Amino acid sequence: MYTLFVSLALVAAVLLVLVVLAQNSKGGGLSSQFGGSGASNLIGVKKTGDLLERLTWGLAIAIMVFTLSTNFINPGTVANDEMLERAKEQQGGPALKLNNETPPATTTPTPAAADTAK
Repeated sequence: MYTLFVSLALVAAVLLVLVVLAQNSKGGGLSSQFGGSGASNLIGVKKTGDLLERLTWGLAIAIMVFTLSTNFINPGTVANDEMLERAKEQQGGPALKLNNETPPATTTPTPAAADTAK
């Protein structure tokens, strides 16, 4: 399911790029490429702009929906939680302070104990 949503998001992204490239920033767009008056009879100048604009908005919304849905069904969320727990255990001090517990006492040799060991 995760792979399906990722692939659909990629297809929607490629289609969005193609639709945006088909639009003309000055308003002519796809309809001016068909020869002006002939295209207005075939598709209609205003309808071509509306179609491309609706496709742009639809594909952008589809990409957002697909990416949000992959976040909810991400198969790696359990592994990430386990990794965070391991990192907290390895750090020791800050993780224990967050839980309002005192850190374990560490024994450090004093200089007098080091002299007697010689």
